[in-house]
Amino acid sequence: MPREDDELPDFLTSTERSARMSRIRGANTGPERAMFRMLRREGVYFARHVRDLPGSPDIVFPRCRLVVFVDGDFWHGRHFTKWSAALSESWRTKITGNIARDRRTSRRLRATGWRVVRLWAKDLHREPVKTLQLVLAAREEQLANLSKKPK
Repeated sequence: MPREDDELPDFLTSTERSARMSRIRGANTGPERAMFRMLRREGVYFARHVRDLPGSPDIVFPRCRLVVFVDGDFWHGRHFTKWSAALSESWRTKITGNIARDRRTSRRLRATGWRVVRLWAKDLHREPVKTLQLVLAAREEQLANLSKKPK
């Protein structure tokens, strides 16, 4: 196990690393597409990657003001404190920045009346039905709150 101040050597050249990293998708990832399919099977309508909202949420339910982000475990720092020591300083900085940006985005959305649900890709992969139920329950709760508001 490397010490915190040790950097792991990269087995790729910077050109090879750059080429590999450029192929990583930012939208319509496998976990996102899996959630899209499950929601469609349930007959639920939603918008994808709405650029008018902070963070371009992966899934948007405009009527009930609910947004869903499907976050990759590495890029968004799931359990980051457990494995961050194995990264170079530049990667720690990158992922720490992603975590901070995610928090800012969630705060901005909540401040404008949106409910934010963040899902981990690994949870979606391991327990797809449970993860789907979480989204559907949040949606139903938002719809119920809408019907309670005076007109």
